[in-house]
Amino acid sequence: MTFDKLKLNKRIHVASKRMPADIVIKNGKIIDVFNLDIMEGDIAIADGMIVGIGEFEGLHVIDAKNRYISPAFIDGHVHIESSMVTPTEFAKVVLPHGVTTVITDPHEIANVSGSEGIHFMIEDSEDIPLDVLFMLPSSVPATPFENSGAVLEANDLEPFFSHQRVIGLAEVMDYPSLQNAEEPIVDKLLMTSKYSHLIDGHLAGLDINAVNIYKAAGIRTDHECTTFEEALERLRRGMYLLIREGSVAKNLKSLIQTVNVNNARRCLFCTDDKHIDDLVIEGSIDHNVRLAIQFGVDPLIAIQMASLNAAECYGLTQKGAIAPGYVADLIFLDNLEEVVISEVYKAGELVAKNGAYIGKTILNIEPKTQIINTVNIPEITEEDLQISIGESNKANIIEIIPNQLITNKLIEIVNTKNHYFEPSVVRNQLKIVVVERHNNTGNIGLGIVKGFGLMDGAIATTIAHDSHNLVCTGTNDRDIVTAINALKDMNGGLVVVKNGEVLASLSLTIAGLISDQDHQTVINGLQSIKTALSKLEFHGEFNPFLTLSFLTLPVIPSLKLTDLGLFDFESFRHIEVKI
Repeated sequence: MTFDKLKLNKRIHVASKRMPADIVIKNGKIIDVFNLDIMEGDIAIADGMIVGIGEFEGLHVIDAKNRYISPAFIDGHVHIESSMVTPTEFAKVVLPHGVTTVITDPHEIANVSGSEGIHFMIEDSEDIPLDVLFMLPSSVPATPFENSGAVLEANDLEPFFSHQRVIGLAEVMDYPSLQNAEEPIVDKLLMTSKYSHLIDGHLAGLDINAVNIYKAAGIRTDHECTTFEEALERLRRGMYLLIREGSVAKNLKSLIQTVNVNNARRCLFCTDDKHIDDLVIEGSIDHNVRLAIQFGVDPLIAIQMASLNAAECYGLTQKGAIAPGYVADLIFLDNLEEVVISEVYKAGELVAKNGAYIGKTILNIEPKTQIINTVNIPEITEEDLQISIGESNKANIIEIIPNQLITNKLIEIVNTKNHYFEPSVVRNQLKIVVVERHNNTGNIGLGIVKGFGLMDGAIATTIAHDSHNLVCTGTNDRDIVTAINALKDMNGGLVVVKNGEVLASLSLTIAGLISDQDHQTVINGLQSIKTALSKLEFHGEFNPFLTLSFLTLPVIPSLKLTDLGLFDFESFRHIEVKI
C-alpha cells in the first residue's frame, strides 16, 4: 500500500499521539504472530493502516469485548473459477471466513479465453473489499497432450505486469518442458524475473531431482504434496510448503504432521480448488486452520501459517500481522481453538459479521461476448463413442481415489459387445468421454473409469482441468450423448441425465466455468444437482463433478483422459485403452 505525504504525516502524528486515530480498538487480546504470544493494548488505525499498539484515543472506538484479535487470513493459492462464481461474488463468501487476501491463478479461464479471460478476472476484482493478487498463468496450454482454447507465450503475459495486483508467475506445471529447458518456459521465467521473484511450482508425483530442478529454476513453492516424505523433501530444499485442503484434494491430514516448531515458518495454507457450497458451509482458510489445530498444531502457529507466513512467502510486507505499518485486516475470534469468527475488518472497515457479508455493495462487470460463447463442438452420436476392446477383454482403466487428484492405473477384464466396451455398474466400470470444445476440432477422447459408483444415467461438465474441454461419464451411450448436447445448448456448466432426460443443470455461461448469477443462485443450482444425483443412486463420499473435472489433468498421476486419448503419467504419453 502506497501513501502520499499528507497520509504519511497523519500516520506519524497519530502514532505520536498528537492526533486522534481514525479508529481505536480496545479491550482485545491481540495475537502476536511474531512471537507466538498474546498481548494487550489499544490498536490505533489511520487511513486503514495500523499505526500503533498501546494507549490511544480515536474518533471511533471499537470494543473488542475481550475477544481475540487475529491478523486476517491469506489464501496462498486459489483458482477463483473453481468456485463457479465471479471474483465479486467470491469476495462476499470468503470475507466472512476471515480471508481478506487471496493469491489467485486465473489459468482456468485463460485456458479457455486467453488474455480476455485474465482481463475479465482483473477487472471484476477491482475496487472490492478483498485483495485479489494475480500470478500469471504459466501453462496455457498446460501440456502439449491436449487442446485448450488459447496459447499464452511470454510476450502475451508481460503486459499484465503493468497492473499493480499482478505479482508473479503461477504454477509451472509442464515439468518435461522445464526439465529440458525448452524455450517457451525459459522465456516465461526470464520475463518474470524482470518484475518479480515470485514463481509457483507444481511438483505432483515428482522425485527429489525434480525438486532440485524447480529450485534451480527459481521456483519457490509447491502445493501438490500428498505425503509427509514429499513435504519434507520440499522443505529441506528451501521451498515453501503450501498445505492444501480443497473440495477434492484434501491433503492437510497427511501433511500437517510435517509441521514443527523448527520449520513452521516455511509452511502456509491454500485451498486451490473449492466449490462455492463448500466455501459457504465448511469455510476457506479458516477451515484449514481449524483442521490444523484439531490435528495438534498450536493455535498460534496455525494462525501464523494462515497470515504472516503466507504474506512473507508472497512478499506482502504490509500484511499478515497486527503491528504498526501493517494494513488493518483483522479478525475478531470468539474462540481461539475452534476459530469462531464474529467480525472481519478490511483496512479497518467492518465487512463481515457473524458469518455474513455486510460490506459495501459490489457488482459484477458485464463479460464480453468472446468469453461467453465457448462451447464449440460438432454433433456427437453414439457411434462416435465406441471403444474397441481386444480379444483378451482386458483394458487400461482409470481408478479414482476419493478426495484425491491422483488416480490409479488398473488393467481389468471388461464387458464387451461385438468387441466394444460395455459399461458395467456391477464391475463399477463406466465410460468416460472428453470432447474438445474450443475450436470444433471433433476430437473425442474415450476411456474407462472405475469407482464413480453411478448406477444409472450420466453426468457431464465443461469444467475439465486444465484445458477445460467437455467431460462426461455415464452408464450408457444414450445418456452420455444427451448430456453432451445439453451442455452445448446451455453454453457450458454441469448436467445430470437419466433415461435421455436432463434431471438438473447449472449454467456456467462465462467460459463454461463461471456463473453470471449471485452465489446463492449457484448454491441452489448445486443443491438441485445433488438431488438429481441421488436419482442416479450415487452414494459416494466425494464430489463426483469435481472428481470428474480432474480426470482430464495429465500432469497429475497416474492415468488421465484428454481430448487426444488416454494419457499415462509414468510414460508421459498417450496409450490405448485396449490391452
